Amino acid sequence: MHRNTEALMANATVVTPLKQPIVFELEGFYVPPGYDSLLFFLALLNYLVVLLGNGVVICIIVRDTNLHRPMFIMVCNLLVCDLLGATAVLPRLMMHFLTGEKRIAYVPAIAQAFTVQMYGIAMYSVLGIMAYDRYVAVCEPLRYHTIMTATRLHSCCALAWCVALLPIAVLFTFHINAPLCGTTIQHIYCSNRAILSLACRPTPENDIYGLSLFWCVGTGTFLIIAFSYIRILHASVKQGRAERAVQSKAFQTCASHLVVYVLYEVASVIIIVSQRFPSVPQNLKKFFSILFIIIPPVVNPIIYGLVSKELRTSIIKHFTNTSLLHYIVDKVLNSLS
Repeated sequence: MHRNTEALMANATVVTPLKQPIVFELEGFYVPPGYDSLLFFLALLNYLVVLLGNGVVICIIVRDTNLHRPMFIMVCNLLVCDLLGATAVLPRLMMHFLTGEKRIAYVPAIAQAFTVQMYGIAMYSVLGIMAYDRYVAVCEPLRYHTIMTATRLHSCCALAWCVALLPIAVLFTFHINAPLCGTTIQHIYCSNRAILSLACRPTPENDIYGLSLFWCVGTGTFLIIAFSYIRILHASVKQGRAERAVQSKAFQTCASHLVVYVLYEVASVIIIVSQRFPSVPQNLKKFFSILFIIIPPVVNPIIYGLVSKELRTSIIKHFTNTSLLHYIVDKVLNSLS
């Protein structure tokens, strides 16, 4: 009888909902003594490269009117996604390495989780829109400007962001009526699943909706890209040498687009596979879980800057202008402050 009473009291303690203000504690990385400064420097270096690389390309596209074309505007949207994802995670990770601070309040935790998951969905939706643009450019070159009008371009970009924003907003409505009974998030950043795993009761509706959302977006993007490139391959086989020469520029951007998409897919597969092996060290699993945040934002501006001759030429030309350099430095300093 005494044991039953203790068990009931323990259960009552566990399921007691927390009251605001709730402060979470991120489990974070295990940092061996003496390595915190090195890890902070590596995270800072990664973030600076992301800011400079993506910031330079975005500024060049915005300032150079010759680059105000569908392909470059979509690249600009992709790089904005990169900045969004990196800024949501890396500054707080640097704080963790520098000061050991792991606590995060409820509202910033929800904001970080929302931003990270919107970044993941937006990246796939933007890549899907870019695949459609490449399909039209290669398969319908004479009608390209008729099809990809300014109105359609802006509609496609708006659709890509709406696909990311609205479903994720619906996903986070499950937090409204979910009482929480724990404060330790076993991750290095906040996510929808990590926060709701602390709920006092199961949340199967959130799990079903979340899995369905990511499956639909991932599968839909794959189908769009597969359809586009199958049609592109079919068109390239049918066309003669003269037409292939005209479309060689479009194929260059197709290659860069595929490289970026494969990069995200590889990072996602590594995350999924690493979670299936309990023997993998926890620090390594956590590092794999942020690959899609620390690698693509660094690589994407390099890929598009090297592949696109027009963009590369514009970067070289504008960097001889000191006013642009001062403009970029001011933007980077303002973002850091």
